[in-house]
Amino acid sequence: VCFVTSPMNPSSSQQQRQIVFERMLHSQYCELRPSSIHGIGVFALRTIPKGIDPFESPLKDKEVRIPHDQVKKLPRPVRRLMETFCYYDDTDFWVPVAGLNVVRISIYLNHHKQPNVRMMPDGSFRSLKRIAKDSEITMDYDDSFGCTHYF
Repeated sequence: VCFVTSPMNPSSSQQQRQIVFERMLHSQYCELRPSSIHGIGVFALRTIPKGIDPFESPLKDKEVRIPHDQVKKLPRPVRRLMETFCYYDDTDFWVPVAGLNVVRISIYLNHHKQPNVRMMPDGSFRSLKRIAKDSEITMDYDDSFGCTHYF
């Protein structure tokens, strides 16, 4: 996929800058940090209200499901990358249509049996309670994917 951009006129550039600024001012909730649960985790950089998607973005995450038998045909390093950065279940990997050169912050959510966010059937997330600043944001993989995960 190739994206062609055209030069923006100054007013449209200024409008876009204001939209991005407002989004950062009011809806940027998360950042990556080292986690005591595992590796890197997602943390609240400000209080997150209950019932919102802390990962809301104007870029909608679309994914395609690629069956495990097809994934086995990929080079081992690519499979390892998919195992690290893609959600998967017993039958498929869920791969972003943008590919793996772009990684969403939510992919760093660690598993916890008392999570503070839940992945919804459409792939969005909802905060299950108010999440305090500096708290690690977690999800229950078993609940979200409908199968038991062993670590």
